Amino acid sequence: MRHASTSLPLPAPASGQPRSDWSTLRKLLPYVWEWRWRVLVALLFLVAAKLANIGVPLVLKNLVDALAIKPGDPRAVLVVPVGLLLAYGALRLAITLFTELREYLFYPVAARIARRVSLQAFDHLLSLSLRFHLERQTGGVSRDIERGSRSIQSLLNYTIYNILPTLVEITLVIGLLVAKFDVWFGAITFGALVLYIAFTVGVTEWRSAFRRAMNEQDSKANTKAVDALINYETVKYFSNEKFEQQRYDENLRRLEAASIKSQASLSVLNLGQSLIIATAVTLLVWRATLGVVAGTLSLGDLVLVNALMIQLYIPLNFLGVIYREIKQSMIDMEKMFALLGQHREIADAPDAQPLVNRGGAVRFENVRFGYDRDREILHDVSFDIPAGRTVAVVGPSGSGKSTLARLLFRFYDVDAGSIRIDGQDIRHVTQESLRRSIGIVPQDTVLFNDTVEYNIAYGRTDADRAAVEGAARAAHIHSFIASTPKGYDTMVGERGLKLSGGEKQRVAIARTLLKNPPLLIFDEATSALDSANERAIQAELQSAARNKTALVIAHRLSTVVDAHQILVMEAGRIVERGRHTELLALGGRYAEMWSLQQAGDEIAA
Repeated sequence: MRHASTSLPLPAPASGQPRSDWSTLRKLLPYVWEWRWRVLVALLFLVAAKLANIGVPLVLKNLVDALAIKPGDPRAVLVVPVGLLLAYGALRLAITLFTELREYLFYPVAARIARRVSLQAFDHLLSLSLRFHLERQTGGVSRDIERGSRSIQSLLNYTIYNILPTLVEITLVIGLLVAKFDVWFGAITFGALVLYIAFTVGVTEWRSAFRRAMNEQDSKANTKAVDALINYETVKYFSNEKFEQQRYDENLRRLEAASIKSQASLSVLNLGQSLIIATAVTLLVWRATLGVVAGTLSLGDLVLVNALMIQLYIPLNFLGVIYREIKQSMIDMEKMFALLGQHREIADAPDAQPLVNRGGAVRFENVRFGYDRDREILHDVSFDIPAGRTVAVVGPSGSGKSTLARLLFRFYDVDAGSIRIDGQDIRHVTQESLRRSIGIVPQDTVLFNDTVEYNIAYGRTDADRAAVEGAARAAHIHSFIASTPKGYDTMVGERGLKLSGGEKQRVAIARTLLKNPPLLIFDEATSALDSANERAIQAELQSAARNKTALVIAHRLSTVVDAHQILVMEAGRIVERGRHTELLALGGRYAEMWSLQQAGDEIAA
């Protein structure tokens, strides 16, 4: 997949250590910068809302002081109701207006950034090697992306809607206290703020370990559950429901223990924050009361100080909650950014060009390969598949037959030698063009949990119903589909579990026939079919492979007797090669395998 309009630099590869908060924030800055003007206007509305918010206590002070006029004074009617009350109401309305305008401008930014990072993570996962996906557990990966995406939006919203407004309001309140009263009012407020932030940061950092442990156990528990549900039939075959429940509960117990520790530490944090705020408010009101008694301050000043403290107390207390949420969001984003930083083992070369098809001739030249460096699977394998010809590979399990298909698709790169299509080294062409030129019917067919039509049309996503039905007929599955109540709209279930092995394999054959690529790979393509259907579909596969380059990987030798060349592999080496009659006349390993299978067929008959 390519998304040029959304391409942004990927994070650096994960080092295995928890990322710093600043490092995490730096990953988001390029996304926010694209919307800088919208964010700037939102910030202006934020400041306007806070100015209006600070204006409310000031108007309230003047309102209280105005009530000190003597009864009967005509100013009571003109000044209080008309002036101050209207100003008070206007400021209240302005707070809501500017706050909603800020949200209207910024919320789409946060939602769009979360969407783009999630898409980038998904795109990056699809670009990673088969080795990564074989080693990674799907349940944990999906949960990491889900939590990471949600935490990005939460982080941006908390920052714009809570952190910045609170900091602006604190600055305005401290400035107002110093300007209207004395420096002690500002000093007490500032001192409480510093102490509050230091305490909150310190305790929250201590609590982060508990949150990280909760995430780890949550991902592990989810992985266990997803694995058990995906392999539902296997669980039932062996009556291992209680075993799976115990595995799942073991992680749930650890999650429970981590969550209890997290909640206990939260209580410590809340108690300390309340103590700091309560002490500061008491000192400020005490000083204001002394001023009223001494006559240096009015009742309106006392109301102003109290109103400012109440107004400041709520967001300041909320600041602690939000800081904890931001820290948790940072932790939630760690694994998602680690996935984004995962090294792409198989990547297009900088100068990679699209594959140019000139018939589809394939050449394996002195190929050496091992999934692990200390265990080589293929040993100096060389062979050619001329354009428009069919080459079959046979041999015992573990001889390296299916590895040839994986290398041809470039799921892995060869350790030595080269693989060429029409003279082009596949390491120097784009992976997308390479895989569009190859169709495969795998031995183990896995389908999407969608309709039969969707799974067949996956071979060519722009195909119409007529083309899908044509491919189904060629794969001898149309009559079966038509006989079901919902026809081509029949759901196949998770991984195609509602279909039999033969039905799934015929869907895979139809999908590949619909794709109609110049190069075909049949990896035990008829292994799940009965003899009658095998013969019928074998004829269709031979027809489909006519004038195309085909690599046939087979266990049953009777399916490859018409191949232009047959390669016999053992322990990662080609031990014999030739046509069917030539290999039988040779009297070697192929002839031995043929005799054993013929004897087995006679016994079965």
